[in-house]
Amino acid sequence: MSKTPLPKSSDNPDQDQFLAILSREEALTRFEAALFPRAVPGETRSLAEALGCALSEDIMAPIDVPPFDRSNVDGFAVRSADLASAGEASPVRMMLNDEVIACGTAPVRPVLSGTATSIATGGPVPRGADAIVMVEHTQPAGPRAIEVRRAASPGQFVSYAGSDIARGEALLRGGTVIGSREIGMLAACGIAEVSVARRPRVAILSTGDELVQPGLPLRPAAIYDSNGAIVTSAVTENGGEANFLGAIPDDEALLEAAMRKALETCDMLVLSGGTSKGAGDVSHRIISRLGRPGIIAHGVALKPGKPLCLAVCDGKPVIILPGFPTSAMFTFHDMIVPVLRRMAGLPPRSDAKVTAKIPVRIASELGRTEFVMVSLVESADGLIAYPTGKGSGAITSFAQADGFLRIDALADQMPAESQAEVTLFTPHVRVPDLVIVGSHCTGLDLVTAPLAHAGLSVRSIAVGSLGGLAAAKRGECDFAPIHLFDDKTETYNTPYLTDALELVPGWRRMQGIVFRKGDARFEGLSAEAAVRAAVADPACIMVNRNQGAGTRILIDRLLGEARPDGYWNQPRSHNAVAAAVAQHRADWGMTIAPVAHASNLGFIPFAEEHYDFALVKARKQRPAVQAFLDALASGEGRAALERAGFRPA
Repeated sequence: MSKTPLPKSSDNPDQDQFLAILSREEALTRFEAALFPRAVPGETRSLAEALGCALSEDIMAPIDVPPFDRSNVDGFAVRSADLASAGEASPVRMMLNDEVIACGTAPVRPVLSGTATSIATGGPVPRGADAIVMVEHTQPAGPRAIEVRRAASPGQFVSYAGSDIARGEALLRGGTVIGSREIGMLAACGIAEVSVARRPRVAILSTGDELVQPGLPLRPAAIYDSNGAIVTSAVTENGGEANFLGAIPDDEALLEAAMRKALETCDMLVLSGGTSKGAGDVSHRIISRLGRPGIIAHGVALKPGKPLCLAVCDGKPVIILPGFPTSAMFTFHDMIVPVLRRMAGLPPRSDAKVTAKIPVRIASELGRTEFVMVSLVESADGLIAYPTGKGSGAITSFAQADGFLRIDALADQMPAESQAEVTLFTPHVRVPDLVIVGSHCTGLDLVTAPLAHAGLSVRSIAVGSLGGLAAAKRGECDFAPIHLFDDKTETYNTPYLTDALELVPGWRRMQGIVFRKGDARFEGLSAEAAVRAAVADPACIMVNRNQGAGTRILIDRLLGEARPDGYWNQPRSHNAVAAAVAQHRADWGMTIAPVAHASNLGFIPFAEEHYDFALVKARKQRPAVQAFLDALASGEGRAALERAGFRPA
C-alpha cells in the first residue's frame, strides 16, 4: 500500500484548492484502506425478502432431497429380479397389488416376488421394489395382472433419497448471492429464513440551488434533479438500501444539518454536486467537521470525474460525486460500487467485455484515465465501437451507449483502427437490427417509429454527413443520412456517392433565420436583408453553428467577410441555436423551420436543403433495411413528416 500521506484540509476553507490530484488507483487504494477490514453485519430474512442478498454463513442441508426413493415415471414398482428373463417373445406375467401410489401417498403394502404396484411419477417407492417399469412397456393381462415384455435393471427410473441433496452436505456457501435458483434449493430443504449480510443503508443527497425535483414546475435557470434518481437506483442495483433525502440548496448550515442527520441512521452518504471549488460549493468544507479521518481524496485523475471527493467520517464513507450526470455515474460505478458491494457482502461485479475496433481517432487528456462511452455496431469484420459521449453533462449517454472503453492515463489518444476492450453495461452484446450513422434530424424519429413498434432495434449515431459517408464506405452502417451541397454541380448529395452506395431520397428541410417574434430588426425582411440589418447593429448578437455543418456553410455565404458578435459561439445542433435565441442569449441564428416553430420563434426562410440517405448496396436486402424503406415511402410516414414541417422528397 502507498505511504503517501493523506491530504489535509486547508485552514482557510475559502481558499481550498484541489490539494493533490491522485491517480484512480491511488485514490481507490486509500479509500478502501480507510474502510476495510470491517465486519459485515448480518440479519435474518425470509426467503421472499432475501433475493439479491449475500448469505452471511454456510448453510448445511437439514434433510435429504428427495427425502425418500421416488418414481421418475408413471408405471409399476417391481422387483427387477422377477423380470430378468422378460422379452418380446417371453413376457412375464405380474400380479397387481391392490393399492395405487400417488404423489403424497405413503405406500402400505410391500412388493413381493411376482407382484407389482401401480405408481405415479413422484410417488414413494414401496418396500421390496427396486425398479419402475414404464406403463408403456406393459400390457393388461386380466383384471389384476399385467404382462411385461422388457427386463428391468436395479434402480431403473428411481431417484434415491438424497440423490439431489444429501443431508449434512454444504447446500450454499457464505457470500453466495441469493437468486431464484438458490431460493428453490433452500425451499426444497424446508428452510424458510436465512442469515444474510445486511444491506448497507445509503443516504443520497443532491446539492445545488438550481435543482428542482421531477414533477414540479421548472423555474428560470433551474434544472431537474436527475442525479438523485440515478444514484438511488444504482445503489439499489448494487446491494444497498437506498434512501433519497431530496435536494439541499447551497446553504452551509442546512447542508451540514442534513449530512449529520443522514450519518446518524445510515452506513454511507452519497452527495452529488458541490465537489468543485466555486463559491457555492460547500460540501467538502463540511466533511472535516463530521468525523475522522475526513477527506481521503479530493480530485482524481479521471475523465469524466476529476472533482470526485472521497471521505471517511468515523468509519462511514462519505462520497461527493461531480454534479454532471455522466461524471457522477462513471465515478460512482468505477470507484464507489466496489466499496458498496464489499460492504454488502457481495462479490465484485463481473462485467462482460468484448473486443471491438475503433473507427475514428479518440483524443485524450494526458495524465487522466479517461472513460469513453461507445455504441456497438456489427460489420463484416466484427464489432465496431463508435464513441457516443456528449459531454459530462449529458443525461442520455449512459442509456444510449452499449458500454465504455478506457484510455490509460499515460496515453494522449486512441488511434483510429485500434482494437479496444469494451466493458458492457448489459450482460450481452445488443447488436441493432438497423444502423444509421451520419447527420441527425428529428424527422428520423418519425420514420423509425414503426420499426421500433414492430420490435426492430434501431441505432442512430450522429457523426455528421462526412462521418456518415466514411462509415458507409467502410460498411459499418446501413444508411448514412447526408445533406451535402456540391458547389460545382450545385446539387445535393449525389456527387458524394461511390459505386457501392445508392441515394435514397429523404425529405426537404427549410433553413432560415430564427429570431424572437416582434423584433423589428427582422420582422418582414428577407434573409439577406435581415442579416445585413443584424450586422449593422453592434448590439445584435448572433449564434452560429459548428464548422463542417451544412448550416454553417449557408451562414458564411450570407455573412461574407463579416464576423458579428456571437460568430464564435458554435453549438452543434439546431435545437441549441433556437434555445439561445429563445432565452435571449442571442438575437438571431440559422436553424430549420420545424425547430423554430417548436420554440415559437420567428422564422425567415432562406434555402431548402436535401436530407437524403446513402444506402450501402450490399446491405439493401436486410429485413430492417427494407422495413425502413417501406416506412419512408409509406403514406403514414410522409404524413408524419409533413405534420412536423418537412417536405417528403
